[in-house]
Amino acid sequence: MGIFDEYGVINHLPRRYEDFHYTHEKGLNDKERVVLLGKVISIPTIVKKPHLDIVQFDFMTVNKTYFRVKAFNRPYLAKNINLEDTFTLVGYFNRRNNEIDFMNLYKGVIPESERIKPVYSLPNGYENHLYASLVKRCFDDLDGHIGSLVPNEFISKYKLVRKSLALQYAHFPKNYEEVRQAMRYLKYEEALMFSLKNQVIRKQNKSLAKTRKEPIDLSLCDPWLKTLPYKLTDDQIQAASEIIGDMNQNGLMYRLLQGDVGTGKTLVCFCALYANYLRGDQGALMAPTDSLARQHYENAKKIFKDTKINIELLLGSTPASEKKRIYDDLEYGFVDIVIGTHALFTKKVVYSSLGLAIIDEQHRFGVNQRLMLANKGEHADLLMMSATPIPRSLALSLYGDLDISTLTTFPSKKRDVTTKIINSTDDEIIKSIDKSLEEGHQVYIVAPLIEYREDDKYSAENLYAEFFFRYKGKVGLLHGGMKSEEKEAALAKFYSGEVPILVCTQVIEVGIDVKGANLMIIYDASNFGLASLHQLRGRIGRDGKPAKCLLTLDDEENEEAKERLSILVKSEDGFEIAEQDMKLRGPGELVGFKQSGIPNFSFLNIVNDYKIFVVARDDAKYIMENKNNPEYKYILSRAEKEVSIAPILKG
Repeated sequence: MGIFDEYGVINHLPRRYEDFHYTHEKGLNDKERVVLLGKVISIPTIVKKPHLDIVQFDFMTVNKTYFRVKAFNRPYLAKNINLEDTFTLVGYFNRRNNEIDFMNLYKGVIPESERIKPVYSLPNGYENHLYASLVKRCFDDLDGHIGSLVPNEFISKYKLVRKSLALQYAHFPKNYEEVRQAMRYLKYEEALMFSLKNQVIRKQNKSLAKTRKEPIDLSLCDPWLKTLPYKLTDDQIQAASEIIGDMNQNGLMYRLLQGDVGTGKTLVCFCALYANYLRGDQGALMAPTDSLARQHYENAKKIFKDTKINIELLLGSTPASEKKRIYDDLEYGFVDIVIGTHALFTKKVVYSSLGLAIIDEQHRFGVNQRLMLANKGEHADLLMMSATPIPRSLALSLYGDLDISTLTTFPSKKRDVTTKIINSTDDEIIKSIDKSLEEGHQVYIVAPLIEYREDDKYSAENLYAEFFFRYKGKVGLLHGGMKSEEKEAALAKFYSGEVPILVCTQVIEVGIDVKGANLMIIYDASNFGLASLHQLRGRIGRDGKPAKCLLTLDDEENEEAKERLSILVKSEDGFEIAEQDMKLRGPGELVGFKQSGIPNFSFLNIVNDYKIFVVARDDAKYIMENKNNPEYKYILSRAEKEVSIAPILKG
């Protein structure tokens, strides 16, 4: 399990607790878990069926209430039950037959102090009671050696128990109040350490002074801005001003630009690249996929066509001779902006003066990949972009080491996309496709899986086969299992309209910009996270004309799925959708969050414990501002030690 010492043992907390407080026998609900005290009053009998042994016996509680008990595949019970003994019976009430479906039987009365039992996540074959006994031994060994990271000042301020007692309460609670008190301390400590590490990183970033950086003359941007095909929104102007303001500071920029689908993040990043060009530095824009990098490259050539900026595209699939030429041009300063994928940070790439590194869809890159690009420059400014919406208030707590710019308004009029939940057999699907094709539009058909499986008819391959025969010569296929050249060919035909229907997987979620696409059908939509569905929906209606998104849901009795998908029907606000998705599903299940740089917290829930985040963030700032206070020395040293790799390092 990766546990090597006593501290590891006691920090592996129960994943849940089983309640063994005795149940009142009157008014039981069907399938309710019950804990009853009484006696077995009939000799257990075994009813044998194919692959199943059913043990049956009668149980009378101390209050003289009778139940028939059924235990499945527990033949040993027939031999081990003494009619003279008192037992604690645990099971589920079957109201229809007034029976108890057996779970467990314990001899005697469970003491009051042991009626909340911890349940641990353990390897197969390792019993819960064995781990609990190991925890007790470790507490004995560590007696007096478990210190609190939280300074005494904050323990008193928030009336927290100390860490040693919090851990005792967590492992051996006498009641649920002790569990609550344990989690109050442990959640706050985790939030405080997380926030403090963010502050340490932030301080390190700000302390790295830029070298040989020329100030950016904003007035030189005006002539170029007037050549743009779009007028910047107030949000874009604000974001660009914040970014260029950072670039003009002595300290390093470390900023996140987040915005909903279609709010114009790319144009803001081009503004930053132009400003970086004006100060004589190279810029690098890294995208997670070849197709998105190519799209950025084509857009950049259009945006900068009236300038002298030299732009190159560098991908893993770029021919070796072309790579060699680009490597040389980058090293000798002949390239002003390079756009690409992970190829931008390979060892062979040497920049003459990298001043700005931009990471698009930053959640798709690991921290190390981001660092490797940033470290290619001598204290290069770093801008990260994300279309995975996180409520700004939450982002401020989670990304405490970042400055954040947020885009919420749309450059053109808001998209007119109608979203509906339908059955996969509904005639509206074919009628909608026919109408789109008649009007000269393109259509996305999205599947949750690539390959065909017998238990899942809505794979990309199966849907492709189905629509291929209906719309001969008009259907393409795109998924992550295809070779790069196959993907590029499929996209090129879809872009041009030669093949107006694209059956695909989630691979189109990010960056695909086909203005003529006005219809999307997403099969088995409940298999996707809401944030991901919103990203997919963002691929249509990009020309401002009416568009339609059909979400198929065949399980009409699945009220939970209906409730979730209804949020998309009612709202087009990505931030609101993300917030609702977190409330309904929990942050751990959000598509994109697992790769987003948000840590897997041991105790905290980023939605339910938001107030703890806010308090801890403010306390971390206070500690940094008063770091000479000896009370804060220990927790600060721990935070600095745990920040083993700052987001940007010298060298």
